[in-house]
Amino acid sequence: MAFTAFSTALSALSAHTTAVDVVSNNLANLNTPGFKTSTVVFHDLVTQSLGLGETQVGLGVARPLTLRQFAQGALQSSSGSLDAAIQGDGFFVLRDARGAMLLTRAGNFHVDNEGNLLTATGERVQGWTESGGVVDTNRPIGNIVVPVGTLRAPRSTASFWFNANLNSAGVVGEASGTFSTPIEVIDSLGSTHVLTVTFTKSDVNQWDYEITIPGDDVTAGTPGEPFSIITGSVAFDERGRLTSPDQAAGPINFTISGLASGAEDLEVNWVLYQSDGTPTLTQYAQISAVAAVSQDGLPPSQLVKVGLVDGGRILAQYSNGEQRVVGQLALAVVRNPDSLMAVGNNNFQLTALSAMPAIGLPQTGGRGKVLGSSLESSTVDIAQEFTNLIVLQRGYQANARVVSAVDEISQETMAMKR
Repeated sequence: MAFTAFSTALSALSAHTTAVDVVSNNLANLNTPGFKTSTVVFHDLVTQSLGLGETQVGLGVARPLTLRQFAQGALQSSSGSLDAAIQGDGFFVLRDARGAMLLTRAGNFHVDNEGNLLTATGERVQGWTESGGVVDTNRPIGNIVVPVGTLRAPRSTASFWFNANLNSAGVVGEASGTFSTPIEVIDSLGSTHVLTVTFTKSDVNQWDYEITIPGDDVTAGTPGEPFSIITGSVAFDERGRLTSPDQAAGPINFTISGLASGAEDLEVNWVLYQSDGTPTLTQYAQISAVAAVSQDGLPPSQLVKVGLVDGGRILAQYSNGEQRVVGQLALAVVRNPDSLMAVGNNNFQLTALSAMPAIGLPQTGGRGKVLGSSLESSTVDIAQEFTNLIVLQRGYQANARVVSAVDEISQETMAMKR
């Protein structure tokens, strides 16, 4: 029996050593983003029956099992513009250099010189990338590639509008009966042209308008003098509401041809009604003034920065103030995440026991929310780990004492022959 006790105590020493290794690894990753703590589960070996089974003696403890606890870690703000954290279930999807799929909770990402979105250790982040100006999340996921040092082409103005009031108390032929406002438009080469819309009161509740452009901007114009593009009139009812042109007539369309910049002709719509049918022009007894101006052209622009925002969207910001979604992170959920195998670098790999991951957009299908400029902290509880360490140390000491005691018993047995 002494030899059985030796092996029993030795199995306990080995098991407690493994458990201490697990605690040590947890503490080593106290500050690892997205790290999930592991717990140790002890289980006994087969029991030996003596006699008719009235006496059962265990044969020790087996190598302990480790279970990874996928609890939510604390979310902390980060200064990294491409950092992301998952609130809830799910994993970021990665591809390693061999193309194998990996999963991670660590969202400290960066971009290489080719625009590939990578983890801190070089794995490629998976999701959807803009193609033809659209991020199509119905397509299969792939490597996310963001623009680097991109110059965006200009977008010529197709329409403009402004909210303005024309003074109903204005007098025909006097200064109060005239009002002008400038409108900037952009041509296909990115050059800016200033149109001037001039209103002149011609009768009660009726105003004539003329749109001009500087003569220097068109080949048919005279330098230093305005060049007329289009004329017309607008009318209001007795309540100051625009009646002509009516909404059914649509916007006022005109063409600016022969631009001196060499750009193609501008086809422009002057929008007089908002989408809900509200006129952009009114006529009340207030000083003529413009309240808001808008046009849809954009000058050429340089990429200023790329950042990851809530929802896992990747935004590119340009020098003209435009922001565009150029990518979208994918998330995967696994029904039994405790079956995943840790492979280092904050990554996990599927095993034969793992359910197939369901991949899709954040906040769909049970997937969690992605927060930008944030990182998920390690779930290691230092107080709990130190407590575990004390308990394991005592367990190791107790079994070491068993070895010493069994050794003394063996010596006494050997001394019986003398």
